[in-house]
Amino acid sequence: MSPLRVSPASHISRRIVPWAVAGLASAVPATIAASMVIDLIQKRGRKTRTAPRPGTFSSTVEESELNIYTDGSTLYEAMIDAIDSARDSILMETFIWKNDEVGQRFIDAFNAAADRGVEIHLIYDGFANLTIPSSFYQQLSELIHVLRLPTVARQFWRGPLRHSGFNHSKILVIDDDVAFVGGFNIGSLYARHWRDTHLRSVGPGAWGLRQTIAQVWNEFHDTDEQIAWVPPEVWESKLRVAANLPIHLVYPIRSMYLNAFARAQKRIWLTTPYFIPDQQLLQALIEAADRGVDVRVMVPQESNHILGDWLSRGFFEQMINSKVTVLLYTASMIHSKVATVDGDWSTVGTANIDRLSLTFNYETNVEVIDSAFAAEMEKVFGRDSVHCVELGTDWLDRHQLVKLAERALVPMRPWL
Repeated sequence: MSPLRVSPASHISRRIVPWAVAGLASAVPATIAASMVIDLIQKRGRKTRTAPRPGTFSSTVEESELNIYTDGSTLYEAMIDAIDSARDSILMETFIWKNDEVGQRFIDAFNAAADRGVEIHLIYDGFANLTIPSSFYQQLSELIHVLRLPTVARQFWRGPLRHSGFNHSKILVIDDDVAFVGGFNIGSLYARHWRDTHLRSVGPGAWGLRQTIAQVWNEFHDTDEQIAWVPPEVWESKLRVAANLPIHLVYPIRSMYLNAFARAQKRIWLTTPYFIPDQQLLQALIEAADRGVDVRVMVPQESNHILGDWLSRGFFEQMINSKVTVLLYTASMIHSKVATVDGDWSTVGTANIDRLSLTFNYETNVEVIDSAFAAEMEKVFGRDSVHCVELGTDWLDRHQLVKLAERALVPMRPWL
């Protein structure tokens, strides 16, 4: 019987593939760290501007009262009021939690709620808060359950994609009835200087957001420490929650966007702070524009990540040539992650249009299928558009060195 022969290529692949997987997994945090250094160096000359405040918008969908918040100060007051009124439970999941006066207000409000017997579970991201001293979070009462979600868990080598990921969701749920979700992190910078969007739902629509936090918490705790399941008030709803859960390799938000874009007949109005789409998402927008849909993509003229700005610009030429309107928001940093399609479908959430958000992070978006709510979302987009400049065909004549720089950054797209 002839001995089993292993081809040189097969032998080499067996040795290389594990190292390649490990290398790819480690490339994500390495790339992010490098981009942060570049940003810190280049942002020194940028001025911080006070963000416009388009207002607060309201609608009722089924039995849920919805409010759209567009400035941090108003949002934080509503969130603190909700915490102060909590009777039974508080669940919160957040990305950045600054140790400034705004962050301290949340610490104090949580402690006061715990003292009056409210059960509290808090989740915050470990990587995003590396610069925050541990003493800040140590102020939280011992009665409060806290999870600092690690970017890389101890089981990382058993499954790099499942046991890594940033906790980029920003959710607050009070008494299983009042829920907030959107782009706002916790901090003074976001209260005054960033244009962002958050949604509050009062009523049955809060269930999906409560369930999202509970799922993340329970994956990292034993049975006796888990958050109990509660039944929804309705089986089907016009308010649906799409939540990425990396530990199970579940990423529904990307599919949610693709489905909405494929259905579009009239208009797609999209706002995102970082526009670094994969080819399928980009092609979905281009195909919609080609069939006559009014496709508008709003991004900051200058975001807080300069590297992200340059990566976004690499897509603009193809978009302009394909009749996709590119709007550059000039008034401040815009951090909203929202979209509305055909005056019927809308989403507000935490996910950017980039690979980190759509295929790596813990993220949460609410989709709302309701024309009255979509009309309010379109009002917000209209007010933001006043502060935008439309990118014209003159962009196609930009300097050759600029085009060269955009091409040089193409290999980084899969990592951001």
